[in-house]
Formats: sequence, C-alpha cells, structure tokens
Amino acid sequence: MPTHASTEKRLRQSRERRQQNRVQRSRIRTLIRNLRDDPAAENAPELLQEITVLLDRYAARGLHHPNKARRLKSNLTRLVNQARSGS
Repeated sequence: MPTHASTEKRLRQSRERRQQNRVQRSRIRTLIRNLRDDPAAENAPELLQEITVLLDRYAARGLHHPNKARRLKSNLTRLVNQARSGS
C-alpha cells in the first residue's frame, strides 16, 4: 500500500477513473453491437448519431484513439447506408 498521501490520492483517482472508463467503454460497445445487429432498423440513423457523438467525446478525452473513433464512425456509417439502400 502507498505510504505517501499523494500516492494514496493517485490510487484513489486511478480506481475511480478506471471504473468510469469501463462504464463508458461498455456503453459504446453495447450501442455499436445494437447497431450492427440490425443496421436497417428505423432507429438506426438516430443510434448512429448517438454513437458518433459519444465516439467524438471519448476520443477527445483520450478513452479511444482519434483514428479508431474515425474508423468506427466510417464503418458504421457505411453499414447503415448500405442497409438503407437495400444492397
């Protein structure tokens, strides 16, 4: 265990941040899974918009690499567009 007050605080902060990051990663994974399960659903564009906003926010905060966020947004947009066009 830490012997300094500052290291105790750091440990506390790390645990809290880790928990929050896990919640956020789980949320985005669930939304992506729901979109991939049925990209032709009526609510797919709204779901895609929500995912896009979250990915941008998480990339800005450092939860995801910006390139990964861009790649996910691109792939999901293509998936929804193909499903809506009937291809």
